Amino acid sequence: MKKKILKNMEWGILICSVLLLIIGMVALFSATQNSDFEEFKKQGIWFLISIPIIIIVMFIDYQTIAKLSPFFYGIFIILLIAVFFTEPINGATSWFDLGIFALQPAEFAKVFVILFVAYIIDILCTKSKEEINRLWKLAIVFFIALIPVLLIAKQPDYGTAIALFVALCFIMFITGIRAKYIIIAILIVAILLPILYFFVLPEHARTRIEIFLNPEKDPRGAGYNIIQSKLAIGAGQLFGMGIFKGNQTQLGFLYPKTTDFIFAVIGEELGFLASSAIIVLYVLLITKAIYVAKTAKDDLGSYIAMGIAGLFFFHMAENIGMTIGLLPITGIPLPFVSYGGSSLLTNFIAIALLLNISGRRQKAIFIE
Repeated sequence: MKKKILKNMEWGILICSVLLLIIGMVALFSATQNSDFEEFKKQGIWFLISIPIIIIVMFIDYQTIAKLSPFFYGIFIILLIAVFFTEPINGATSWFDLGIFALQPAEFAKVFVILFVAYIIDILCTKSKEEINRLWKLAIVFFIALIPVLLIAKQPDYGTAIALFVALCFIMFITGIRAKYIIIAILIVAILLPILYFFVLPEHARTRIEIFLNPEKDPRGAGYNIIQSKLAIGAGQLFGMGIFKGNQTQLGFLYPKTTDFIFAVIGEELGFLASSAIIVLYVLLITKAIYVAKTAKDDLGSYIAMGIAGLFFFHMAENIGMTIGLLPITGIPLPFVSYGGSSLLTNFIAIALLLNISGRRQKAIFIE
């Protein structure tokens, strides 16, 4: 049976993610030469840690994993509350400092919230997808999703909160929800956005939006990072300045170059071709994730795969968009490319789930 599962898996998903990791490791190798390659080494260790976890998640039936999701959901809600009692790092209480590494519960929570929401929708809609249109069922799904989104936003980590919200929107898109609810949701968001901007968002968040609209307003302060990022990408031209040769990267003008602005490092040192290759790989990865959602053997698999596609789509669009000045800076990492152990492990768990769902697309594989 395992051979049939392996044969059915959408291996292109894993290939895309590994290629992205390789490009990211090359960029990290160059960006960390002045710090004895510390983050490069740690990223390699996190990848090795990811391998057995990928294998485990691949071969435990995703239906079984989904049944365990309420337990994991509860654990991560507790962790998202507990993290508020830690010391802030860069102004955010998002990490548990465990000495040799830092753990970011919001990263792991994204996948397990998607699993739990998909599981609940599948239970609530046992007869048909149309059942999701009952208001009390929509309210349950909304409440389950809202708790972690608000807790993550409170840290504050608006980027991760929005990423989770987008993933949930992707799931709802294929649930059979009626158009009127989508229109009502859009109207509510349109009304709430200006209220949130003027009365809820803290000063630093509003500043980021204002600087996004006009970076030259504060070129040596809040607008500094985005200006340096665009200079780095522009300097790379077609083939890049070469590894270890990027001016903005190596002279310390680009910050943080291993996480938020890793795409700018790649643009400067590897050039337009490498940057374009990254975008192509993400498009292939997201397209294949959507294909897995379309061909899954049940609705549960479709919901999980679509939520993961939403996660990757937002992270890719937001990170690349902010480095080239098309979107506000939110601190969102570039999946598989940016440095970050929690992020890398979470992304590979998501990849393993996609392989898991794609491997079980044919019911015949369960016949001995």
